[in-house]
Amino acid sequence: MFSKILVANRGEIAVRIIRTCKRMGIATVAVYSEADQDALHVKMADEAYCIGPARPDLSYLNIPNLLSVAHATNCEAIHPGYGFLSENPNFAEVAEKCGFVFIGPEHRAIERMGQKSVARELMIKSGVPVMPGSQSSIETVEEGLKIARDIGFPVLIKATSGGGGKGMRLVEKEEDFALLCEMAHGEALASFGDKRVYVEKYMRNPRHVEVQIIADNFGKVVALGERECSIQRRHQKLIEESPSPAVTPEIRRKMADTAIKAAKAINYRNAGTIEFLLDSEGNFFFMEMNTRLQVEHPVTEMVCNSDLVELQLRVSSGEPLPIEEELVQPCGWAVECRINAEDPAMSFIPCPGKIHKYLVPGGPWVRVDSAAYENYVVSSNYDSMVAKLIAWGRTRNEALDRMTAALKEYDIQGIETTIPFHLHVLKHPDFRSGNFSTSFVDKHYEQFIRELKESSTEEKEQLAAI
Repeated sequence: MFSKILVANRGEIAVRIIRTCKRMGIATVAVYSEADQDALHVKMADEAYCIGPARPDLSYLNIPNLLSVAHATNCEAIHPGYGFLSENPNFAEVAEKCGFVFIGPEHRAIERMGQKSVARELMIKSGVPVMPGSQSSIETVEEGLKIARDIGFPVLIKATSGGGGKGMRLVEKEEDFALLCEMAHGEALASFGDKRVYVEKYMRNPRHVEVQIIADNFGKVVALGERECSIQRRHQKLIEESPSPAVTPEIRRKMADTAIKAAKAINYRNAGTIEFLLDSEGNFFFMEMNTRLQVEHPVTEMVCNSDLVELQLRVSSGEPLPIEEELVQPCGWAVECRINAEDPAMSFIPCPGKIHKYLVPGGPWVRVDSAAYENYVVSSNYDSMVAKLIAWGRTRNEALDRMTAALKEYDIQGIETTIPFHLHVLKHPDFRSGNFSTSFVDKHYEQFIRELKESSTEEKEQLAAI
C-alpha cells in the first residue's frame, strides 16, 4: 500500500479522499489555489502547497505544478478525484511516465471512453446495446441527415468529446437538422476544442440509470448495483438514489452483466461507471462511461457497505479485489441530495458568497460530505456544490423520510441553496411513487415556483397578523 499520495483536487472530494487515507494510515499532500488557502482540505492534509491563482487553468488544471509538488514531496501516487483532470488522459499518461501511480484507469481507457463516438463504436463491437444512430462521428451534415432519416426523428446530435449537455442539440424535424448540426459543431469546438459530433435516436422520457463497477489488475470486474439519476436539470444531476425504483432483480442482473462486459472489452481497471438510458419497457441502452469516481458514489457505498476510495487505493497498489461476487446486491436504500449554492427560484442561478451560519444535520444513517463551514466562502471560480447529503433507510420510504428530516435540519445562511427544491421533489407524489423520468424537473418546475410564492405570501400574512 502507498505511504503518501497527492490529492489533485479541492473541496468536498479532496476532503473525502483524505478521510479514507487517514483511516488507512496513508499520508496526504493537498494542493490549493490562492482562493483556497483557508479551505478544509488544506487544513486536513498532512502537507499542503499553493499551486497558483484562483483561475483553475492556472492552478488545479496546471499539470506541471501538480507534478512538481508530487515530486518534491516524494508522493507515490496521485488521486485526481472527480472533475478537473480526473478524465484527462494526458495527465494520467504524464503522471505514470513521471513515476507516479495514477489512481484511476489506464490513460488509453480514459481516452477511448472520453470520445463518445469512439466509445459508442467500441460498445457496438462488444455487443453492448446502444441507441440506434451513427456508429462513429459524422463527417458531413448530409451524412448525419441520412442517418437521422433512417432511424427516424427526433434525434440527438451530440459532441464526440462532450459532457454536461454541451455540444448537444435535440432535432425534432428534418428541416431543422442542418442548422442545429452546425450549432452543435460550433459549441463542441468552443467547449472541447473538438467539433466532431455523432447522431443517435432520441428517447422521450427515459430514466438515467448507471452501474458502478470496480476492476482490479487481475481481470476481475465487480458491479456494485445501480444508481437512479433521473432527477436532473440541463443534464446536471440533483438527486440520486440506490437502488433504482424502476429496476427489477432481473434488469439489475442484465445491467450488471452488460456493464462488466463493457469494462472487460477495454481491459478497464479501477472505478468507473457505465451510464444507461432505461425505457418504460425495461430496455436499456449504453449512453457513456465515466472513467473516474462519481459525485454520487456515496449512495453506492451506503447500500453496498464498501468504501470506494479504499477500493481504488487497493486496486491501484496492486491488490486483488476483496469482493467475491460479481454483482453486489444492495442492502436497504440510500438517497443523495446535492446541496448547491444556487437559487432554485431564479432558474438555479449560482449564488456564491460567504456562509454566515452552517449547521449540518445528524442522527443515525445520515451522512454529510462537505468542505464547507461557518464563514466559508463559496467561490465563483469553482463548482457551486456546498455539500452532498446522504440518508439510508431499510426501505425507500424510510430513506426519503430520513432525508426530508435532514434537509429541514440543515441550516445554511448567507447564500441561497437548492434545499427548498429538494424538499419539493421529495414530497411530490410522482417522485414518491417512483413514477418519474429525466423530464421530471422541466415538468414540475412551475409547480415549485407557484408553491414557493404561495408559501411566501402565507408567511407574510402570518407576520402581519402578529
